[in-house]
Amino acid sequence: MTGKEKIKAAFEKDGTPEFPVVICYEGIFIRDHWSELTSHPWYTVYLPDINKQADCYTEIISKIDQDWFVVYPFYSRQERKTIKVEIHENEILMTDAFRNTKRIRKPSVAGWSVSGQLQSVRVSKIPETITELEKLLPEQASEFDRKSFLSQGRHELAQSLINRFPDKIPICHVASPLWRLYGTVGFEGMMTMMATEPDLVRYACNRFLDISINLVQQEISSGAEIIWIEECLTDMISPPAFEKFNIPFMKKLVQTIRDLGAKSVYYYCGNPWDRIERIFDIGADALSFEESKKNFQIDIEKIVEAVDGRFVVLGNLDAINILPHADIEKLTTEIKRQLDAGKKNKRRFIMSLGSPVTPETDLNRLHTYLEISRKAGGA
Repeated sequence: MTGKEKIKAAFEKDGTPEFPVVICYEGIFIRDHWSELTSHPWYTVYLPDINKQADCYTEIISKIDQDWFVVYPFYSRQERKTIKVEIHENEILMTDAFRNTKRIRKPSVAGWSVSGQLQSVRVSKIPETITELEKLLPEQASEFDRKSFLSQGRHELAQSLINRFPDKIPICHVASPLWRLYGTVGFEGMMTMMATEPDLVRYACNRFLDISINLVQQEISSGAEIIWIEECLTDMISPPAFEKFNIPFMKKLVQTIRDLGAKSVYYYCGNPWDRIERIFDIGADALSFEESKKNFQIDIEKIVEAVDGRFVVLGNLDAINILPHADIEKLTTEIKRQLDAGKKNKRRFIMSLGSPVTPETDLNRLHTYLEISRKAGGA
């Protein structure tokens, strides 16, 4: 079976005879291991040249060689003609048709994302009215026009990669509506508002839901067949708050993905055990959890026991300790334990990691993980 066939089979009710194997957040691995993966310069991923981008990602996808790969909407044909890039040693300047210039610095290994500053969001005043909140919220998403999106050619890079890798499955990422609130008001604001301004939180989540749905429509129109939904920090709120501020919006997001013909993976960061059934109620097609850390335990066997074949489960092999540091015998034993758990989930299972590959884990070690998983997970 090809990797794509294995993943598709995992989402069927009878499961897959051969387990697929993937990593999560391949973008982090690419950033941290750029020179191992491609001969193209670091700024290639920002260039409006679709051929250079396609060639660069072809090299990267081939080198990683997992069973899925990330695609995304690209610049329109018009943007490709008008965007100008000025290249410096450790940064580039990108200027659009309106002469707006954006400075992008070379990403650092294990560093913060160069595309945003979510690590330091802090508002001077927590909003108490819709007017105050609107000053912080992103604009409402426009109604998605698939015909216009395709006519602009924004799907063309994704389609080029999909055509080059027909045996792997294309995926995209989106944030949960509640998690997006952090990017607007920061940690303190997010937690405080849920206690003091619940109506404003719901107002914001409706806005973020529309934005996430618009992005999902773009991603699926580009060719993505799986949407990875990221959730962070919500193990720090009570189960009733999780039910109030998260579940209604997540259900709509998951249903939209399903209606558009794609599958959803809900990646829940943190300790899930005091709200596990509420997580199940969201109805995502697949569930992914972290490895045991942060003073909580997430045993894959207990996850599978709770799921009981209702959803696809992704493995949570320890990417911090086991993957980079265990000897081959220990790594093999843990992979087989994860796969045995997957068999108990009616073979609705995808071998994966609990968190992104660390910077110290080189490409050869990643290939060892993939090879062991494929050998042990065969028919």
